[in-house]
Amino acid sequence: MPLATPHYLIDEVALARNLALIDQLRAASGAKCLLALKCFATWAAFPQIAPHMDGTTSSSLNEVKLGREKFAGETHAYSVAWSDDEIDESIANADKIIFNSSSQLKRYADRAGHLPIGLRVNPGVSHSHFDLADPARAFSRLGEWDHGRIEAAMKNVSGFMLHCNCENDSLEAFSALLDEIEAKLGHFLERLDWVSLGGGIHFTKPGYPIEELAARLRVFAARFGVQVYLEPGDTVVTDTTSLEVSVLDVVDNGKAIAIVDSAVEAHMLDLLVYRQDAAVAPNAGAHRYIIAGKSCLAGDIFGEFDFPQPLDVGSRISLLNAGGYTMVKKNWFNGVAMPAIAIRRENGAVELIREFGYADYVSSLS
Repeated sequence: MPLATPHYLIDEVALARNLALIDQLRAASGAKCLLALKCFATWAAFPQIAPHMDGTTSSSLNEVKLGREKFAGETHAYSVAWSDDEIDESIANADKIIFNSSSQLKRYADRAGHLPIGLRVNPGVSHSHFDLADPARAFSRLGEWDHGRIEAAMKNVSGFMLHCNCENDSLEAFSALLDEIEAKLGHFLERLDWVSLGGGIHFTKPGYPIEELAARLRVFAARFGVQVYLEPGDTVVTDTTSLEVSVLDVVDNGKAIAIVDSAVEAHMLDLLVYRQDAAVAPNAGAHRYIIAGKSCLAGDIFGEFDFPQPLDVGSRISLLNAGGYTMVKKNWFNGVAMPAIAIRRENGAVELIREFGYADYVSSLS
């Protein structure tokens, strides 16, 4: 009997495909890959992912602790701003700690002196399709940009984080960006032990030239004598996870609208944030519907799609690519039932991992 909806469904076969590409890149480039927990932190999948990666990187104390507790390998601790009441616990759980600014570095460097310390540096160049996600946007707070302050910090740091890509699926664009970084920061880079080039490099896209990417990373590492780290998140889980929903009602207000047992703002928030539609497959057929959520938000719309058969109450729909930046952002808006989490194992069996109920909703509030 199929699982009740809504639920997120992680497919181990699809995940294995991406992990094989990560293995290929690590072996060919010498770069180490850390899972970016800000993108995907569903730790039930970590036993499959961890053997193919070198550890985790974080954006908060909670993520640092999750990486240390649930994932093998290195634990890199980064936050846009650490607070006094969390810095010591972050240091205690970290193998490396990275500060976002020279002021944070100055404030906490003595307490982290036994660890390799990194500084996030903003090179002033980036690749992003969205201003919202562009780390080098005007007046960005993400990373130190002043070369004088960077120079003053060099005595305390052994590495840089240079996170300046977002959904970059072009090797040529990435290489050109790296050319600019080398020209601007090379005199700093040659004095370091390690450099994290962050995430946002979509190298698991079908047809991506992984061997050429590996060669470019090797050249960078050799030129500056550094260990390169990458921080993939979305590219690890892209096209591995769906949000399984069911139709609750079909109405016609000039267009056919199928209302499902989910909500965009609660379960696929990035669609609203970036004004995008979900995806279904196959998106083809003679029957066109707007797929809408059940929340009270007027714009609770997953998108408009074509189906081979008419939809009716009980029809099941798979909303695709619901792994990266989706499960970590799920919330209790409208009190809509939280999707369960399930994994389709490599043998095809679907295993229910976690359900959420009223008690979880109540405990998330006060």
